[in-house]
Amino acid sequence: MKTTSVGLVIVSALLLAARPVLGQTDETTYVWPKEPAVRAGLERWQGYKFGLLIHMGLYSVLGTVESWGLCPEDWVTRPGFDDYCQYAANYRGTKARFNPVNFDPAKWAAGFKNSGAKYVIYSAKHHDGFCLFDTRYTDFKVTDPGCPFSSNPRSDVTREVFDACRKAGLAVGAYFSKPDWTSPYFWWPAYPPKDRNPNYDITQHPDRWRKFVEYTHNQIAEITENYGTVDILWLDGCWVMPKSAVTPKVAEFCKYPHDLDIDMKAIAERARKANPGMLVVDRWVQGEFENYLTPEQKTPDRPLPVPWESCITMGNAWGWVPNDQYKSSRELVHLLVRIVAKGGNLLLGVGPNGKGEFEPAVFDRFEKMGRWLAANGEAIYGTRPVAPFQEGPLAYTARGGNTVYAVYLTGDGEAMLPDRLDLKTSFKRGLKVTELSTGTGIGFRPNAGAARMTVPENLRRSLAGREAVVFKITGRD
Repeated sequence: MKTTSVGLVIVSALLLAARPVLGQTDETTYVWPKEPAVRAGLERWQGYKFGLLIHMGLYSVLGTVESWGLCPEDWVTRPGFDDYCQYAANYRGTKARFNPVNFDPAKWAAGFKNSGAKYVIYSAKHHDGFCLFDTRYTDFKVTDPGCPFSSNPRSDVTREVFDACRKAGLAVGAYFSKPDWTSPYFWWPAYPPKDRNPNYDITQHPDRWRKFVEYTHNQIAEITENYGTVDILWLDGCWVMPKSAVTPKVAEFCKYPHDLDIDMKAIAERARKANPGMLVVDRWVQGEFENYLTPEQKTPDRPLPVPWESCITMGNAWGWVPNDQYKSSRELVHLLVRIVAKGGNLLLGVGPNGKGEFEPAVFDRFEKMGRWLAANGEAIYGTRPVAPFQEGPLAYTARGGNTVYAVYLTGDGEAMLPDRLDLKTSFKRGLKVTELSTGTGIGFRPNAGAARMTVPENLRRSLAGREAVVFKITGRD
């Protein structure tokens, strides 16, 4: 067997240089929250490292990419329909067929918990405006008599998911879309929609826009005041923002010529009165109500000195689509490790089908990720990044000043681990190396200012099939 060496440099400092993040907002515009309770909640959230984003709605019945078929922008195709109006009527008419009869919130929560996730964000309302909670302010909702699932005792789906997740020990968050493509106050039925923005001039009809703002405040208040403790309010649809907040990074989404301010200050204050310390994530809108950054389907190329979370799909879509191709458990563990090594959280997106069921492959990924985290979570939860963060197949994290975890990301089909790993470390005394999942001590010897770790052959073979292998390094400077 060919000998392989991988170099590590172990130090105990964060990268503090400020450079742009791969996303729509970055650390140069981040505003740290002032409230002690929010800062404490943010610190707690940063230790979670792994969460789930669950998309469910009318699109789950149709097997389409969320609400986007309703948006009359030229990149959306609608196979089988002659015109947009026909499609839109059919889409909204799916309410009469929305009947997730196999929805089992306890089973869902058990699967979420089994994955090793620490928090769950659930889609109370997507851009189409269909509400998965019992709102008083529209009949375009799951609990309306026109929806067959309304007669089910679990029809208030958001309440059921929140309650089940809390019972399982998971923190909960509400995904809520600021734009609403069915509300007559956002898309006035008197006019055809043109794009994702209001289809009328809100400066000419300020009373109508004011009603939309009130509608938004009222619905968010329902969720944050009537559904138990909400840890995170996760707001999507960045184009609904003050004109003054539009930056070049979001300009492509924000082409409406007038100010779409919905008074986030009032929303946050009211929500936090019911949920002290609640995090507010007004995505991609720079300022005090974006408590952490949310790069989508991407990760920064290096650590960031501010809180962040990459939201990435398990398959190719946020919700359920037929024959989606899900990432393997190895790919998902590697994704998680690489994100955590840079100081972020992974928010993994997936959704159930129209019957309220997740594909068996989803629960399979949950189980395998959870099994790996049960053995190696010490290297993930509550850790911080440590330079050089990642080199080749090795990523690493730190805990306190005396412990570093070197995570070897095994290759697909790799039959044997490398027989030695060269560790350059700042630790001068008390150096000790163990394989975390088994507790096996690993031998090493000084080698030109480094510790050359020799991996026993039995471990090289038995651990090669794991998604990743963690070496725990302890010592003193």
